[in-house]
Amino acid sequence: MAKPGIPKGTRDFSPIEVSKRQYIIQIIKTNFEKFGYQPIETPSFENSETLMGKYGEEGDRLIFKILNSGDKVKKADLAALEANNLAKFSNSLSEKALRYDLTVPFARYVVQRQGELEFPFKRYQIQPVWRADNPQKGRFREFYQCDADVVGSTSLWQEVELVQLYDSVFAELGLEGVTIKINNRKILSGIAEVIGASDKLIDFTVALDKLDKIGEDGVKKEMLEKGISAEAIEKVQPLFHFTGTISEKISQLSELLSSSEEGRKGVEELQFICDTIAKLGLKKSNFDLDVTLARGLNYYTGAIFEVAAPKTVAMGSIGGGGRYDDLTGIFGLKNMSGVGISFGLDRIYLVLDELGLFPETVTVSSKAIFFNYGNEEAFYAMQAITRLRNEGIKVELYPDKAKLDKQFKHAEKRQIPFVVMAGSNEIATESFSVKDLITGEKHTLDFNGLKTLLQ
Repeated sequence: MAKPGIPKGTRDFSPIEVSKRQYIIQIIKTNFEKFGYQPIETPSFENSETLMGKYGEEGDRLIFKILNSGDKVKKADLAALEANNLAKFSNSLSEKALRYDLTVPFARYVVQRQGELEFPFKRYQIQPVWRADNPQKGRFREFYQCDADVVGSTSLWQEVELVQLYDSVFAELGLEGVTIKINNRKILSGIAEVIGASDKLIDFTVALDKLDKIGEDGVKKEMLEKGISAEAIEKVQPLFHFTGTISEKISQLSELLSSSEEGRKGVEELQFICDTIAKLGLKKSNFDLDVTLARGLNYYTGAIFEVAAPKTVAMGSIGGGGRYDDLTGIFGLKNMSGVGISFGLDRIYLVLDELGLFPETVTVSSKAIFFNYGNEEAFYAMQAITRLRNEGIKVELYPDKAKLDKQFKHAEKRQIPFVVMAGSNEIATESFSVKDLITGEKHTLDFNGLKTLLQ
């Protein structure tokens, strides 16, 4: 029989890994709620028409489609297959798809429930998404996103608050050296306008966004291949080496975009957000303006965010987001501006793990395990276990009467810090013998002493 396996780009998680992931999620969730965001959930899969065409050509290729089943298979377009139109044939086989992100499903949710929502509506969502991407370190085909969005307000104070939210989460995780990068889609539109490439805006921004991955020459090559002229590329040459303080960068942009109304609007928005953040200050994160930051998604219209991991870790972005002025318009609800950010749970996990930032207590499954000497002793132990669990203390009983050496090894492999031994002597004196497996110390305690120790 063949050895079982799992699909490429997916993972199993051990108890320790799940505990670490839940530690991150709990901190993110607590901060979402501290900033006034409310939880929602949406289905794992959506109608294909809900998702397709919302992420650009590259995004559409990464959407996992779900094959029709039963009688619906009869709807397959065999004529398209005979004509070698594989894309059309493929679409005829599928009417649903796994969600690519949480933002488009959220827009669909808002449109469907607009009559019952109070705007501005602040929501957070922590659920898995799927992308048919090429798996590599920090990039998987199934992964969790942790999103916070607010719709129904055009106020730039929302962008300021989202920067603070990022900083609050990373500070609580003990993650220093994170850089929250910001740009504005209006600035990118203004640059495209100034260089005479407005009709190639998406191609221009998608290529520019890859600067840190494929370098200056790679970006120029891709732009040329997309039909952007060498003359236009020469005009944006300063962007490839854009340095200085945030104020200096904004000043350079003001000069570059003086002839573009759209560009000037983007500069004004950046000026407000950056000046406000500078005055309010951040706990631990760095904050910077990155004019090459574009992100490949079609729906951003204002501020764009991306979070870079500390430079000591070889990792891509660990978060991102931005302003979308009319995302719900794709579902018929016009003039509903929104802005949101996302935390990359899996990448944050890898960063914390590499830097050794998980608290030791995160990996502890139980605080203590009671040894089993037989039914009478087990009953005595279980009485104490029940009372301790009622106090919220995680404890358990070794289920079988086994050699003490075997029970000790089990506790050590499980990384349980305390073992509790209750034999006939302890029953007679209504006490418990406790050994600290970390320090080797031994104690004989009554129930209250045991509870205090384990608390």
